[in-house]
Amino acid sequence: MFKKIAIYGAGAIGGWLGAGLAAQGAELSVVARGAALEALRQCGLRLRDRSADGQEVETACAVRTSEEPSELGVQDLVIVSVKAPGMADVASRIAPLLGPDTVVLTAMNGVPWWFLQGFGGMAEGQTLQSVDPGGVIEKAIAPSHVVGCVVHASCSVDAPGIVRHHFGSGLIIGEPAGGESPRVRALTELLRKAGFDATVSSQIQKDIWFKLWGNMTVNPISAFTGATADRIMDDELVRGFVSAVMLEARDIGAKIGIPIAQDPEDRHIVTRKLGAFTPSMLQDVRAGKAVEIDALVSAVRELGQMTQVSTPFTDALLGLARLHARVHGLYPERT
Repeated sequence: MFKKIAIYGAGAIGGWLGAGLAAQGAELSVVARGAALEALRQCGLRLRDRSADGQEVETACAVRTSEEPSELGVQDLVIVSVKAPGMADVASRIAPLLGPDTVVLTAMNGVPWWFLQGFGGMAEGQTLQSVDPGGVIEKAIAPSHVVGCVVHASCSVDAPGIVRHHFGSGLIIGEPAGGESPRVRALTELLRKAGFDATVSSQIQKDIWFKLWGNMTVNPISAFTGATADRIMDDELVRGFVSAVMLEARDIGAKIGIPIAQDPEDRHIVTRKLGAFTPSMLQDVRAGKAVEIDALVSAVRELGQMTQVSTPFTDALLGLARLHARVHGLYPERT
């Protein structure tokens, strides 16, 4: 069912997914630019990981690459793993990859543009302007193409075309409208064969929201303070602020039909176990890349406005995060 596969955004997560699928014999293509494009053409897609005995292992696979999606043609599966700020550009260029039955699997952080599609928790036709102003992305990628994916793994880019896998291999797959479709079952089986711990969700928005509940705070706080996750958790005042934001998000979730049964402290225990890791948004700041503030924080504020949940702590987090990012040229100068 999925013979021709394209990765759109071969960074840390996209490269990791692509390497696993290519190793299983997939006809893999990658849309890339600049140094990444040249590295993939010269050396293939390289993945660095640890073997069962702790030794570092590097594997490489040849992939078809192009800057122009039109050169790659229609695909059976397109895995979109760009950072949220890059989605408008993807939407403007993705059309040549899409046929009537192409599946677009979104492996991205935060609230995606399709979050309210087919979702009974909100009024039909409502959209999130914070992540898709004017509905540009939804117009370019029809809802019928989309399958959601929540990634529970840590990866990084050592150099263009070289991805390092640190820990985790969890992938949660689901239809935006819910249920378990034949294409989701087939996709899950494909990912399992490629070595990923893939499971099917009957309500993917719930899994997205639960992951967001943890990283919508630690990510931006790390970005504007430079602190690793352990230091954020160790400061009792900052941890209290994190908890206050999480309680607001939990109230919003309850209003839209995706309740969270845990308390913030339950999630803090999980975060502490990850140790001194560097969240992705801090990695982006250090690399001078645009940050995902809207998908992680602005969308929560917008959902709060839709549901009439007051969000003073989320508002403060958003203001601090975007001010820092604007000062460093990593977020648009707009209100």
